[in-house]
Amino acid sequence: MERGVPVEELTSGASGRIIPVFRNIRRSVPSPASLLRLLLFLHALAMWFLLFIRRRSPISWRSMAASASSRRRTGVGTWSAAAEEEDVLRRRALAERVEMVPLSEEGGGEVACRCGTFLFLGPRRTALYCRSWLPASGDLRGILVIIHGLNEHSGRYSHFAKQLMACNFGVYAMDWIGHGGSDGLHGYVPSLDYVVEDTGKFLEKIKSENPGVPCFLFGHSTGGAVVLKAASYPHIKAMVEGIILTSPALRVKPAHPIVGAVAPIFSLVLPKFQFKGANKRGIPVSRDPAAMSAKYSDPLVYTRPIRVRTGHEILRISSYLLQNMKSITVPFFVLHGTADRVTDPLASQDLYNVAASRHKDIKLYEGFLHDLLFEPERDEVGGDIINWMLKMLQLQNM
Repeated sequence: MERGVPVEELTSGASGRIIPVFRNIRRSVPSPASLLRLLLFLHALAMWFLLFIRRRSPISWRSMAASASSRRRTGVGTWSAAAEEEDVLRRRALAERVEMVPLSEEGGGEVACRCGTFLFLGPRRTALYCRSWLPASGDLRGILVIIHGLNEHSGRYSHFAKQLMACNFGVYAMDWIGHGGSDGLHGYVPSLDYVVEDTGKFLEKIKSENPGVPCFLFGHSTGGAVVLKAASYPHIKAMVEGIILTSPALRVKPAHPIVGAVAPIFSLVLPKFQFKGANKRGIPVSRDPAAMSAKYSDPLVYTRPIRVRTGHEILRISSYLLQNMKSITVPFFVLHGTADRVTDPLASQDLYNVAASRHKDIKLYEGFLHDLLFEPERDEVGGDIINWMLKMLQLQNM
């Protein structure tokens, strides 16, 4: 595989809208080094000023912060708490209308299953919208827990769930904070560490309700980064037989060095800000036109410009994983399309090469794009995942 494959930067999932803005920055900056020095000077000056004020009057500092927070919630162009709650209820109603099981290709009927939705209260008392697909009869071979990618939602994985149920696997899936039917401002992720923690607690709940049933974790794109970081913690690793990563966001870089410098600052000052001047076209993520149309017309898929904090969190978790690849010991199967323009297939190859895991596998699909489970060959990809889980279960019984 050539190293010249172009990869869109600072994005993962449905929207690449932060990219053109950063490219404009690139064209307008004559000297990145001088701007960086100026930025660091201004940042140091601002921090000194804030610390000076805080020492002079701690009480007034807190009141100023509370006032600023209130203005951010209710000011022009921002969301009030009431508007955010109304949007959550609207999205939750839409999530309830998502078809849990696609129509059978043979007779037009539905697959027999025990499917449902429920709310899971996360560690921060956040209501997270969840789905379950369980075969109507027979013993479960295992359970796959799905963590979707950035900007999408769990309801998009119904076809894959149907394929898994046909092989006697149960499926659970959770919408991140700010995604699908879960609480939070749409498209806003205050911290991907929150998603990591929510994933661990969700897995604990599933294990307690299904004692003795082997569990696997699945993550797509940024969800793959979340799953990989979650499985690096011993208490989560101990609950799974392995993890599956499709198109994981492991090497995400800003379009310009100056962006990496300003991202932490802007994510604190204007965390929910959207880059309005960004492009309106989605990055191609599938070679199936129907799948592309379905994704970008789905009201539960966030297709507006990426929010500053969310973009910074992607950079942060990507950086963490790059620095800790060698310490990965959980069994894993990483799958990636060689023509992916959203995340880097070479980073998946690097993970496979350097991870310390005793059981690890990789499959690169020649010419495939980002959303592997929505490509024309989706059943082949799903079959590869099922076969890998069966292999891991056989190893467990040896």
